[in-house]
Amino acid sequence: MGDGIRVLRAAERVAAPWSNGGGVTREIAAHPDGAGWDAFDWRVSLADVTRDGPYSPLPGIRRVLTVVDGAGLHLTVDGTTHPPLPRHTPFAFPGAAATDCRLVDGPVVNLNVMVREGRADAEVAVVRGGCDLPGGSGPRLVVALPGGTAAEPGEPDGTAAVPAGAVVASGGAVVAELGCHDAVLLPGGVTAELRTGGVAAVITLAGERADGAR
Repeated sequence: MGDGIRVLRAAERVAAPWSNGGGVTREIAAHPDGAGWDAFDWRVSLADVTRDGPYSPLPGIRRVLTVVDGAGLHLTVDGTTHPPLPRHTPFAFPGAAATDCRLVDGPVVNLNVMVREGRADAEVAVVRGGCDLPGGSGPRLVVALPGGTAAEPGEPDGTAAVPAGAVVASGGAVVAELGCHDAVLLPGGVTAELRTGGVAAVITLAGERADGAR
């Protein structure tokens, strides 16, 4: 893929069962590629959560959780029970905190963003309709949620020709059509415009090592 753009298909992800049997996780992307739990700077994944239970403590990690399917959940973080977390509402909390999850009404799918403190940071935005994606210094990860997603370059003369559900990087070249939970990783410096007929998550990654700089 040109310009360092990566298309990350949901169908190609491998489900990793949790040790406590409460669900499975599918990694979307991480930096460095293939890094384990003790080595990643940032990691983004989708988790199918099928039952209540505690989260594993992750010292030195900041987490941002967004319910993307299902009725929602209750989180208790270091003894404080928060209001029910509905779909499409990012919630940040420290990975080291004692955290317990209670499902509101059946299984959910969560988008999990984890960043290692001192190495990277992340902002998670839920987009309906569309938005500009400026070419900042760090990468951006776009995850399509039910409804279909499209991104295209910001040039006004390119907008009309781009079909719904497509991602266009530069020069009018189509990167990919995104289905549910497909993703595109845009490197720093690539300017794009995001359009969606449904909902998309845009994760902006920043920090000393967010884009591979050492």
